Amino acid sequence: MTADRYAVALQRVVRDDWSRLASSLVGQFRRIDLVEDALGDAVEAAARTWPRDGIPERPSAWVLTAARRVILDRLRAEAMHRRRRPLLVSDALMYAERTTSRADPGDLVDDDRLRLVLMCTHPALDPDAAAALALRLVLGVSTRDVARLFLVSEPTMAARITRAKRKIVSAAIPFTIPPLHALPGRVETAAGVAYLAFTAGYAPASGSDLVRSEIAGEAIRLVRVMLDLRPGEPVLVALLALMLLQHSRRDARVGPDGELVLLPDQDRSRWQRDEIDEGLALLASLEKACPGGAGEVPAVSRQTAAYAVQAGIAAEHARAAEAGDTRWDRIVRLYDALVDLGAGPSAELGRVVAIAEAQSPRAALELLAAIPLPGSHRVPAVRAQLLQRCGDAEGARAAYLEAIALCHNETELTFLRNRVAELADPD
Repeated sequence: MTADRYAVALQRVVRDDWSRLASSLVGQFRRIDLVEDALGDAVEAAARTWPRDGIPERPSAWVLTAARRVILDRLRAEAMHRRRRPLLVSDALMYAERTTSRADPGDLVDDDRLRLVLMCTHPALDPDAAAALALRLVLGVSTRDVARLFLVSEPTMAARITRAKRKIVSAAIPFTIPPLHALPGRVETAAGVAYLAFTAGYAPASGSDLVRSEIAGEAIRLVRVMLDLRPGEPVLVALLALMLLQHSRRDARVGPDGELVLLPDQDRSRWQRDEIDEGLALLASLEKACPGGAGEVPAVSRQTAAYAVQAGIAAEHARAAEAGDTRWDRIVRLYDALVDLGAGPSAELGRVVAIAEAQSPRAALELLAAIPLPGSHRVPAVRAQLLQRCGDAEGARAAYLEAIALCHNETELTFLRNRVAELADPD
């Protein structure tokens, strides 16, 4: 077996099992500050030893065992240097020797990953830091990609996550699902985490994957588990509708050779109709509960309204049998509502794209310069496409090169470079 195959096997463990391993270790040791480093050390150990000894029969169990040993070693070292905390090691050893009961009062749900999300989104934590920590620890999103989601530098995000972990330890935040009466105050923060995780799955800032459907799927699963706890919760209903309508297109987003396929060019027969139908039904149920429409802020929270409006945009695409049937005028109005809700620069960029379709590329270009997305390749990429449609090949080429300089996703880079090549050789 080549070194590449060992690396692929290890990457699969990190990609598919990180959240399960992290939640298991937090549940066992109650030391969130040690878990991520221990898993990192275990992965490094696997990278050294698997090429020599072979891939174990149960790779994720191997990584879990190695991480446990790292944590126990560190707990023993702490006890050696801090005699005032000797019970820490005996407690950890007890947890390692047997499976502990972690059922909440009333046996609400037995799901360690949800427990970890709710612990990471405790009210004692700053909401942005809580969301970032949950993305990093629960779903294994890289610190670099989390930083890009929050539009901050990687060192800033790393420091923010570290502070959040320390706060959980110092405040003794429990690894439990709060009682039902306390859930409403936590649900919107947890929904925000799931939304950001879903975004990370469909807009990875780095790496070779265009779509990380396993992250998006995990985000959907977490929302479903929360809905079991809070049936009919508007923010969760709106978010699940949005996720399902977007997730339904996953198989059509990537071509046979792994290339990016834009929405107008996607094979709509590959969209998952069962997920579309469920998403549309959820959106309809929310609209019945809010007669003034999804954008009516007084009836629902701004967060709920924003998710519902985005779901409405996705629903317009889902209802169109072909790209040419899309009601772009409706989509522009929905983006107007989303911008009014303060959804930020990404919504403004989506509105510009919709205006290009509903009106003209020239009208969209006039609005593009005002969108503040520093460091993102998406604004120059959109500018390049609009200039190309307006017949300005040189301007399009310069904008594509600007986007290439800012892009870190390999699949998107290939797409942008191909567009530049097409400009040089239109035949």
